[in-house]
Amino acid sequence: MDKDRVYLDKSEIPKQWYNIMADMPKLPAPPISPITGKPVAPEELLAIFPPALLEQEMTDKRWIDIPDEVREIISLWRPSPLIRARRLEKALGTPAKIYYKHEGVSPAGSHKTNTAVAQAYYNKEAGIKRLTTETGAGQWGSALSFSCAQFGMECRVYMVKVSYFQKPYRKAFMKMFGAEIFPSPSELTNAGREALKRNPDMPGSLGLAISEAVEEAAGRSDTNYALGSVLNHVCLHQTVIGLETQKQFAKIGAYPDMIFASCGGGSNFAGIAFPFVLDKINGKKVTAVAVEPASCPTLTKGIYTYDYGDVAKLTPIMQMYTLGHDFEPPAIHSGGLRYHGESPLVSALYNQGLITAQSVPQLEVFSSALMFAKEEGIVPAPESSHAIAATIKEALKCKESGEAKTLLFCLSGHGHFDMMSYEAFTDGKLEDYAYPEAAIAESLKNLPEVK
Repeated sequence: MDKDRVYLDKSEIPKQWYNIMADMPKLPAPPISPITGKPVAPEELLAIFPPALLEQEMTDKRWIDIPDEVREIISLWRPSPLIRARRLEKALGTPAKIYYKHEGVSPAGSHKTNTAVAQAYYNKEAGIKRLTTETGAGQWGSALSFSCAQFGMECRVYMVKVSYFQKPYRKAFMKMFGAEIFPSPSELTNAGREALKRNPDMPGSLGLAISEAVEEAAGRSDTNYALGSVLNHVCLHQTVIGLETQKQFAKIGAYPDMIFASCGGGSNFAGIAFPFVLDKINGKKVTAVAVEPASCPTLTKGIYTYDYGDVAKLTPIMQMYTLGHDFEPPAIHSGGLRYHGESPLVSALYNQGLITAQSVPQLEVFSSALMFAKEEGIVPAPESSHAIAATIKEALKCKESGEAKTLLFCLSGHGHFDMMSYEAFTDGKLEDYAYPEAAIAESLKNLPEVK
């Protein structure tokens, strides 16, 4: 057996998703309705989500069956390979063994397609004809546009304005699959118009793009909203990554000491880490590390409290680590990580000490990405490169200590549509952004009061 490139048969695609809520020592507090000030009732969310996804959002059932139609579509690229980065190990001179789970093999080029297919399926089953969504760097918008096309559904994407212009080929990809794309803030919604009144040159944020997409979905009976991260059901769908990885390590008789994954809203981290966190809960020694941008350090610098998931205060108020819903992150090139909050599940696990987190500055991210590309032959997405940077840092610690740790990271997506960002880096035009302490402090003044 080739222990450097570990594949699974299509029959080994997981038949069930793993729900970590069944095993957490303490669940997050319930989301609060911004209208009633009380815990959200399922019927309040039926205007934007189908019943099946709401059930998955709230259940504590450990295993959720994956519909056959969903498994058939994701079998286009799943199971994804587990690869040992031997050339990177050699370049670093480390005794550590470095493996990565390659999610960039999906049609949209990232892990996002795992949940996009599932969400489109459940909405189609509920009779929904259109989906609206937000996207940062465009991976989620690409995944949802592809998935809507599989089920004959319309797709409208509000893309954060700074990324709309930084990532032109993401727009082209989405249009190939029939999606409409608009830069956010836009003139199409009340939330967008209000933002433009405050600042006509606003670069946008994921929180604001969410507001625009939710506003449109709530105003049309044929339209629902789809979210690419944060929520429980999104994290659930992504666990196919970790479940496959466990099978692959078992095939070669190995197990990771540490797991690294980039973390914005939390779905990528949850996908690879949650099945291993269950191992940790059951006594296995493993450390899962969520890696975030130094300029948008939600877990490492935010506070654990209730906050809105969007700028316009349309979404439920969730208990999570947050930098404040008004926070406008600097215009870094990892657009998918520019979110003020964090998944309530990831937040709760971090608060309970079951996972750890660290942040990485932009220039280190791109430097690590170039090293990985040169050694392993894959151009990684800037978001994924946060995990690469943290893995390299740990591998160099192993070089100093002589420890032969087994390190795993999730290569959550390729960077083929991010070449403008790489060109800016190689031309010396990128910069590191200082931790925006004053902006975050100001934003945290406007947290909601929850009794």
